[in-house]
Amino acid sequence: MLSHDLKASLDPVVWCKGALDLEPDPWQAEVLRSDSKRILLNCSRQSGKSTITSALALHTATYQEESLVLCLSPTLRQSSELFRNVSRFYGVDPAIPSRSESALRLELENGSRIVSLPGKEQNIRGMAKVSLLIVDEAARVPDSLYYSVRPMLAVSNGRLIALSTPFGNRGWWAEAWHSPEPWQKWEIPASKCPRIKPEFLEEERRVLGSYWFEQEYECRFLDAQTQLLRKEDVDNMFNEEVSAWAL
Repeated sequence: MLSHDLKASLDPVVWCKGALDLEPDPWQAEVLRSDSKRILLNCSRQSGKSTITSALALHTATYQEESLVLCLSPTLRQSSELFRNVSRFYGVDPAIPSRSESALRLELENGSRIVSLPGKEQNIRGMAKVSLLIVDEAARVPDSLYYSVRPMLAVSNGRLIALSTPFGNRGWWAEAWHSPEPWQKWEIPASKCPRIKPEFLEEERRVLGSYWFEQEYECRFLDAQTQLLRKEDVDNMFNEEVSAWAL
């Protein structure tokens, strides 16, 4: 028993399978086992990105004493949905007794906390020493809010995991995905999710049209349909390459 608990503490995949009866997809297992400090999950709708990050949140709180896991979502409803996954998993395996529980907060007797908050800067400022920061629906989190939460990782040297489907080709989420910064990235289109049937995707392509289908299910960063100029064209306007004239 002690040997298994040690394995579960060191390997979140072992813990998910044993404690939660959850069999991660191959990419989900890679995310769970990653030790990267900066992770981007560019995933299709209903691919399991919220499920696996919720499991990782609970694993962190369970096995890292005094840890603070902060789950950030754009709206209160989204925060509630994300935390519901955490609560569901905790109900399956309450390995550490809780000190207090609410609709958006879980505090364990080992001093760890999981707090899920809607994306309002005034609700978040003042939180510090975050061990794991999860940014849900990241493409819809404003740049100013994202920039204000990053300093929470400064002292703790904590981890940042951002998950989303694209929402246009703009904002910090799109810039992070295309940047040379050392993010560890996963792109999971719907075709890689065994729970989404090809027949359903064919129907969605017909109903939604190519623009929305490619964005929601194929993880494509697309310029807005009403946009006059592509982002690429705007960027090229500021290209400062200068050629020297031969005299």
